[in-house]
Amino acid sequence: MSQFIVQPEAAGVRLDAFLAAQGGEHSRARWQQLIREGHVRVGGQARKASHAVHAGEVVEFEIPEPTVVGLVAQDIPLNILYEDADLIVINKPPDLVVHPAAGHAEGTLVNALLHHCADLAGIGGELRPGIVHRLDMDTSGALVVAKTEQAMAGLTHQFKNHLVHKEYLALVWGVVEPRTGHIETLIGRSTRDRKKMSTEPDIGRLALTDYEVMEQFDDAAVLRVRIHTGRTHQIRVHLTHIGHPVIGDTVYGRPRKADLPAPAGRQMLHAHQLAFEHPRTGQALSFTAPVPEDFRTLWRAFRENAKVTDT
Repeated sequence: MSQFIVQPEAAGVRLDAFLAAQGGEHSRARWQQLIREGHVRVGGQARKASHAVHAGEVVEFEIPEPTVVGLVAQDIPLNILYEDADLIVINKPPDLVVHPAAGHAEGTLVNALLHHCADLAGIGGELRPGIVHRLDMDTSGALVVAKTEQAMAGLTHQFKNHLVHKEYLALVWGVVEPRTGHIETLIGRSTRDRKKMSTEPDIGRLALTDYEVMEQFDDAAVLRVRIHTGRTHQIRVHLTHIGHPVIGDTVYGRPRKADLPAPAGRQMLHAHQLAFEHPRTGQALSFTAPVPEDFRTLWRAFRENAKVTDT
């Protein structure tokens, strides 16, 4: 059992905030969980997270060993862009689901990480990789995963406060005008199809996207897209909203296989660049995920089979 003694300057502070302010790797949310589970005592008694501590009180606590989640570790190859004791950055291939869900209990990125990361710390009291953000199954590219509680809290803070630089490449239909643009709408669950997201007025949360045409063909273009928010399906929904759906997107796009100079077996969307501060050291980190072969093949085919109008 470990303990802290409340100093006079901390008197009146909530118990969970007091514990989080003592330093260490545990977030305030994690302390709240430990308090609920009875692992924290003040003066020998269990207290709520909202308890206002008093000068001289002894706050005792214990951190239980992390439990192993009921997930199968699987030896699935990973394309690792960077890894240290705190985090790992993956170049996710298309068709790999990030997290187990209905219909995908195994064969996911989490299953692969459980096998690869033998040094995982307990995140939220469980021995598991910390999924901070996700990419759709058919979207490829850079994705960061936390390996410790401290990294999870730090990265979550950066994503929540829009401090992470996220830049994508998208192959889209149509002649894109203007060549650069800013898209600002609300995005929420569609009232007509609950499996889809929508830009219907007065529904959802603010979503911000910037785009720039990298290469324009006869009836398709390659865009550089930067998102400032992280709404579900944001890029796909926003590009469809302006009339330029992602090629191969069967949910928000339109079937035009006959017009393709090469196959598109998925939505042509790639998380190309990811930049953030290291959650422990504060070092600026930036990663570029190489464009996958299917994306490059279709890009090249459009260039070879259609007149380039601008580069």
